[in-house]
Amino acid sequence: MDADVNLGTSTREAGADTAQTPRPVRLLSTGRALALSCHPGPVVAVTTLTLALAVTAGHGGGRCLLLTAAVLTGQLSVGWCNDAYDARRDIVNGRGDKPVAVGTIGQRTVWRAAFGALALCVPLSVACGALAGTAHLIAVAAAWAYNLWLKATPLSWLPYAIGFAGLPTLVSLSLPGSPWPAWWAVTGGALLGVGAHLADVLPDIRGDVATGVRGLPHRLGATGSRLLLPVPLVAASVVLTLGPQGPAGAGAVLVPLAAGAIAVGSLLLGRRREKAPFVGAVAVAALDVGLLMAHGTGFA
Repeated sequence: MDADVNLGTSTREAGADTAQTPRPVRLLSTGRALALSCHPGPVVAVTTLTLALAVTAGHGGGRCLLLTAAVLTGQLSVGWCNDAYDARRDIVNGRGDKPVAVGTIGQRTVWRAAFGALALCVPLSVACGALAGTAHLIAVAAAWAYNLWLKATPLSWLPYAIGFAGLPTLVSLSLPGSPWPAWWAVTGGALLGVGAHLADVLPDIRGDVATGVRGLPHRLGATGSRLLLPVPLVAASVVLTLGPQGPAGAGAVLVPLAAGAIAVGSLLLGRRREKAPFVGAVAVAALDVGLLMAHGTGFA
């Protein structure tokens, strides 16, 4: 079947309406649908984190923009790939928040956007430096592998760990001399990635299982995933507090405690509000970014 063949009655009706809509309005509608299909929350969060790390590492304005652009295009490609590949699963699950599933935009159009963003990501990453670009493209490739395969395997957590660990790696290797990042920056990032994976999947576990997805959180179940979620997040805070050389300040020592409180609180709230664990994960990530900035670049 053609990837842009309308899916369902509502999609056919949308297509008929589009044919009578002025071109500027259609372009605006397509742009809005693409913006919603890229997973805007994670895209903004990861891109902003990269910019913060770049500034903390001492990169100049131009280099900060380059690093941010490389990560932004990579994240856009991953988000669009996810929605395009999962279109039929989203239709089965009745995902009204997915533009492809409700027929607002065609699946082929989203695939084109994904490959277009990936085509921009490659030269932007290489421009950051050979080692830095390679590290970032490995992270992007891992995210695509998650979308296309690893999402439904026990290794579903691995691309998230690689991706988040890749951010300080990209920023560090882009510095003059291409220094490797400190172990605690990479380890903390990887732990944050595992926590983000658990939080991101929690709201969709039932629908995913019904359509054959069996990643690590699905095998643990909703209860098991909620209980595990605080562990990597708080561990990341501990690593980022105790890992850097020198005594940790009193304020920094309080961060793991605050991270634990937020993680547990969002875990309990998640019984009533499905998105609470993800929001808690973002909050803990923000605390950890503060730790990274407080310790300076921290790169070896």
